[in-house]
Amino acid sequence: MIILLKKNADESQVESLKMLLRAQNIEPHVSKGSMQTLIGCVGDVAHIDPSLIEAIDVVESVQRIQEPYKAANRKFHPEDTCVDCGGVEIGAGQFGVIAGPCSVESEEQIIGVARAVKEAGAKMLRGGAFKPRTSPYAFQGLGKEGLRMLSQAKKETGLPIVTELMDFADIELFNDVDVIQIGARNMQNFNLLKEVGSYTKKPILLKRGMSATIQEFLMSAEYIMASGNANVILCERGIRTFETQLRNSLDLGVVPLLRRLSHLPIVIDPSHATGYASMVEPVSVAATAIGADALIVEVHNNPQKALCDGIQSLTPEAFASMMPKVFAIRDLVESWTKK
Repeated sequence: MIILLKKNADESQVESLKMLLRAQNIEPHVSKGSMQTLIGCVGDVAHIDPSLIEAIDVVESVQRIQEPYKAANRKFHPEDTCVDCGGVEIGAGQFGVIAGPCSVESEEQIIGVARAVKEAGAKMLRGGAFKPRTSPYAFQGLGKEGLRMLSQAKKETGLPIVTELMDFADIELFNDVDVIQIGARNMQNFNLLKEVGSYTKKPILLKRGMSATIQEFLMSAEYIMASGNANVILCERGIRTFETQLRNSLDLGVVPLLRRLSHLPIVIDPSHATGYASMVEPVSVAATAIGADALIVEVHNNPQKALCDGIQSLTPEAFASMMPKVFAIRDLVESWTKK
């Protein structure tokens, strides 16, 4: 349910309204836009009579949201959300590129890649310390030692860190991590989503599950937000279809669709979407052109010897060659949106 307030609503009356909602086990979320202020109601509102709310002096009207996701809904929050990722803003017109290796393999490797991607224009460093792998015999990541290496790369370069959390038991190891990634395989691990949402206000980069619908994707974001963390970033990395020529199937139409349905920032992962380094650049350019808020790109100093996903990883040189094209397209997108 959304409560639209009258212009110049008295603050004391608004506070009284919020207290009334909380007494009904409804959590009010105030969103002040350029034209309208509204209160989004999170909780079971079925027992609330909208006409009683509309009778309150400061209330203009009451609307019920039909979609099952509320906090992630653009109707709930009409303005685009901008998420602060360790000093780097993503969303609401702020664009950034996240880059780094699939897995942290050594301190020399991660620091070298971090320096290279920063020089090329990346704003954040990605790198896996804990790796969910299909095979139990594949490289599973360096764990705690990998996080230490990421922290060292952060000290050396100043780049905020993005890395994946697989088990909530490891959350205290993530103190120096700026953005916590929830991977595709855990998108519907609802206990993990609730635990992370209630434990931290750090940004959560939520990847779409391999076979998840858009509504399922947004409902997973809702789990995090309903638990208390509004700093969610949606990451589209392609889904599994009947097509076998690419690692996944990426429909870039998801960007304007998510933009219409939700206020949350949207990231595209061209590396996992295609599975081939040669396709990362054109998909990155296309994703930027259609209005993605960020890209997350895999970059490895020696892809042929990478312990994970080398085939889809750019070399630092290829990444540096791609970035001017991405920024040129981004400049055009910004000029179009300002007209």
